[in-house]
Amino acid sequence: MSTLPEPVPETAVTAEPPAARPGSEWLHYAVRNPKLIIGAVVVAVLLAVGLVGPMLLDNGNPNEYVGPQASAPDGTYWMGTTTFGQDVYAQFVHGLRATFLVGVVGGAIAAVIAMLVGFIAGYRGGLVDEVLNMLTNVVLVIPALAVLLIINAYMGVRSVAVQGLFIGLTSWPWAARAIRAQTFSLRTREFVDLARLSGSGTWRIVFREIAPNMSSYLFMMFILLFGGSILIASSLDFIGLGPTEGVSLGLMLQSAQQWSALQLGMWWWFVPPGAGITAIVGALYVANVGLDEVFNPKLRES
Repeated sequence: MSTLPEPVPETAVTAEPPAARPGSEWLHYAVRNPKLIIGAVVVAVLLAVGLVGPMLLDNGNPNEYVGPQASAPDGTYWMGTTTFGQDVYAQFVHGLRATFLVGVVGGAIAAVIAMLVGFIAGYRGGLVDEVLNMLTNVVLVIPALAVLLIINAYMGVRSVAVQGLFIGLTSWPWAARAIRAQTFSLRTREFVDLARLSGSGTWRIVFREIAPNMSSYLFMMFILLFGGSILIASSLDFIGLGPTEGVSLGLMLQSAQQWSALQLGMWWWFVPPGAGITAIVGALYVANVGLDEVFNPKLRES
């Protein structure tokens, strides 16, 4: 999940109006794209489990000792119990919620910063572009994972929201550079010149003229940032630098590794969180490929 497809400007870039509105055309191809449907269904199902699952549990604390130790899955404990008698299913549904939350927070913050920097640098150009481009390059070469390791290690109390904040503040540069490049290509179009001649300000032109023509591109960029935030958070959790309270899928993997679940044959402890992370990130990637086919006429099979 590291590269973005070529964007396709949607409106006001061609002299001839399209035969159908872009929204209806996209919907027509979206409901017929198996990659998009499969990816969206997998993400929706896991999100529903993460949102509804904790509400259906009798015990609100997923880390409480509620059952026999190291019990394999059965009718009472669907995903078995840990070495300490914690319900793996309760941890899984709570972990799904935390994993989605860190993805949303990290992806949204990174997307907002990337759009602000990319749009302003690409539209204004000149000294503003040079300064913002220099800032982007500086952040781009900083080893983000090492910075996150240091910050997390020095923080006494860590939460999912704080983790998502730091991930968002360090993962925006590549997206900003991509948006800047596309803004360069759009700022000389006729509809932008017309808006400029009509007296529209910079912000109005950027968000009323340029941004709507990159909406599909920006949406796919957010999906990639969303999945990237989940992977970074899971990596931090696995090495013991995740949230100090609650549970996430990465923290479940870290606990299973710490207490030798693999050596003890307790597959039910590490398989669900590992499969959950793989399913979320994989489904996001597949859905993104499907969206690329929907938005880009050159990639449509029919």
